[in-house]
Amino acid sequence: MSASNPLFGDLLLKLGVVTPGQVQEALALQALTGQRVGEALISLGYVSREQIQDALGEALGLNHDKGPAQPPLGELLVGLKYVTLAQLDEALARQRRDGRRLGEILVEQGHCTYKQIYEALGVQNRIVGRQDLPRPATEGRRRVVVVDDSPLACAFVQEGLVALGYEVLCFQDPYEALEGMGRLQPAIVLSDLEMPGLDGVELCRRLKEGPRSAIPVIMLTANDREAERVRGLRAGADDYVNKSASLDELAARIESVVRRTGETERMRKLFARYTSDAVVEEILKSADAAVLAGEKREVTVLFADIRNFTGLAESLPPEQVVAVLNQVLGRLSDAVLTCGGTLDKFLGDGLMAVFGAPVGRPDDALRGLQCAKMMMEAVAELRAIAEAEWVAHGREGRPLVLELGVGLNSGVVVSGNIGSALRAEYTCIGDAVNVAARLCALAGPGEILVGERTRELVDANETAFEDLPPVRLKGKQQPVPLYRAL
Repeated sequence: MSASNPLFGDLLLKLGVVTPGQVQEALALQALTGQRVGEALISLGYVSREQIQDALGEALGLNHDKGPAQPPLGELLVGLKYVTLAQLDEALARQRRDGRRLGEILVEQGHCTYKQIYEALGVQNRIVGRQDLPRPATEGRRRVVVVDDSPLACAFVQEGLVALGYEVLCFQDPYEALEGMGRLQPAIVLSDLEMPGLDGVELCRRLKEGPRSAIPVIMLTANDREAERVRGLRAGADDYVNKSASLDELAARIESVVRRTGETERMRKLFARYTSDAVVEEILKSADAAVLAGEKREVTVLFADIRNFTGLAESLPPEQVVAVLNQVLGRLSDAVLTCGGTLDKFLGDGLMAVFGAPVGRPDDALRGLQCAKMMMEAVAELRAIAEAEWVAHGREGRPLVLELGVGLNSGVVVSGNIGSALRAEYTCIGDAVNVAARLCALAGPGEILVGERTRELVDANETAFEDLPPVRLKGKQQPVPLYRAL
């Protein structure tokens, strides 16, 4: 079989190289010029000489070990979204008439620029140059999700990143990509900016507002307009890379973003041990050095102390004492984090918590009071469980009763990192802290004592308080007004 055989057109049809209409045109031209079918198709601009050679090799069974052919320039330009299919068809029709270069025609018609032509040619060369690159093993590789409605663009990025040692998963459907984030858990997402239905900006926004907001996103686009870049970054994108960038640059950007995200995640986990997730997110978004360096702010300070714990510690083995203490303090710290407070420190058989630092809210005093009541409920539940276990084991007498005393006070403090370069802790210092600690010491079992400023801040919410006689506290010249939360 040769390119002059009329059946050669049928072979090209079966291989998907040409359409029936193109074969008919070639046969008509063959009747006029006497050219072979393959030559007629080349002169009409429907195929390249390389495609003809590949088709002959396929027919003779010679292409089994042959790598993929160099993609045509027009296909690359469409895949990179520099031109549309309609614009490419128009330019190809013009090329068939005057035989000029496709790139020149596209630039002349205003469909793309010479810069974009050169970028597409560079992509073409890189595709050919990387065909023989070895693929590393998949174990231990970073997982990258690529979202682009162009199969060509996906394939190009996938092949390049896989050769550089990444595991790459591609999606042409952005909705499908969003649904799979939880299951795939990628290290990073590369998203095209311009996609039908759900563009890259909206995909990024939905990802950042969902449960997988920590996954970094890089926008890949051929659009260099500043407005588009700003729109993507405002949606939460972590970086922005032009599709014409080299794969080395793309890999470097990926590593930079993943490294920054890893540092942020470590910071999130660190703060999550002391405060609620909502507070952690606000700290990370604020990027305010004063949050940790030190600042004055009004806060509500809570001290809680377990009553009768010394007697309990003397009657139980050491390991059981630690187990009971961890159980109680665990429930108390859960109450702090649930109400959006910051767990400042554990104090033996008690703790200190702050509402209003490092992030303040209008209802910090009310949150502190709600936390104190949750603590009382938690201790009551643990007490009931202990009594039930005591009875179940047939023990005589009564178990030692766990009780809790709480002191709440509001005022202006200095908050920030206190300590040395080697060891520091985030805490609050001021008179309001001292008063809260002394109120806790005065509180009886099951009692929540509240300072005057805290009462003022939560009074609008009609929380019930009982007025108590003012008390004299160490370091205070005048008696301090005192209230009991009911």
